[in-house]
Amino acid sequence: METQELKIFSGSAHPELAELICQQLETRLGEALVGTFKNGETRIRIEEHVRGRDVFVVQPTSTPSDHHIMELLLMIDALKRASAGRITAVVPYYAYAKQEKKTTGREPISAKLVANIITEAGADRVLAVDLHAPAIQGFFDIPVDNLTAMPLLADHFYYRQFQNVVIVSPDTGGVARANDFRTRVGASLAIISKHRPVPDTSEVIDMVGDVDGKVAIIVDDMISTGGTLREAADLLYSRGAREIHVYATHAILADEAPEMIQESRLESVTVTDTIPIPHELIDGKIKRLSVAPLLASAIRRIHEDSSVSELFKQARFRQAELL
Repeated sequence: METQELKIFSGSAHPELAELICQQLETRLGEALVGTFKNGETRIRIEEHVRGRDVFVVQPTSTPSDHHIMELLLMIDALKRASAGRITAVVPYYAYAKQEKKTTGREPISAKLVANIITEAGADRVLAVDLHAPAIQGFFDIPVDNLTAMPLLADHFYYRQFQNVVIVSPDTGGVARANDFRTRVGASLAIISKHRPVPDTSEVIDMVGDVDGKVAIIVDDMISTGGTLREAADLLYSRGAREIHVYATHAILADEAPEMIQESRLESVTVTDTIPIPHELIDGKIKRLSVAPLLASAIRRIHEDSSVSELFKQARFRQAELL
């Protein structure tokens, strides 16, 4: 499909990231009214011409997830009714991703429902970063580009110049992600086995791999309550790890996670800006990299109808400077 001028709009979830993407693309952020009525309902109005345009809506569905999802849906609907040529929902962080299957009876599959309503609202395509479960791509009946932040994080790993390293997956579900990182940096792999007796609570069972005397790098897709990292750090130190660092994509940092990280044995935690992080937290152990170059490159390729997968074969997102 041949489309016209590229336009980027942002909801209220992460306008800073949307502005950084626009800077990379040397364009301006589209004008839109995003707010609430006095009764608390979400108010959306697109304030410029979009007929026939190739439109991208940047909106991670982070906390408060339900509100940010509703903003995204209403923006897509407004753009559809304004005759936009193509609408891509840029969702750097996809909420409800951990609810991609039923674990007990009488539960919803929330990740599937979110996919349904984004499609029904009128999105033609979805652009996400490190979906928690790859199966979520199959929940959509429209194209989904699931980017990975692993090249960006691996490039920063090189900048740190660690020696004698082992890459650690904090659970069996993240082995493919940790192995991808391990392949990029050339290190050995260790795997921690855990289970969740109740939601948001994890218990470490055992570990496979040698970490004695090594710098352990925990690689994960998201940091929620921080409990997994704390238990993993304790286990790694008990097995002789010299230092422990973390690389993760999504910094949810729910509840008391920032305090837990600061009080833990972790030397550093490097995350991306798929989710906005209060600036006062970006010091000490928590460090942040931007996915704006990655998303901007993908948006450019989608707009030009070229391959997004080739992006990871040809491009590097080396970024020595932290935000």
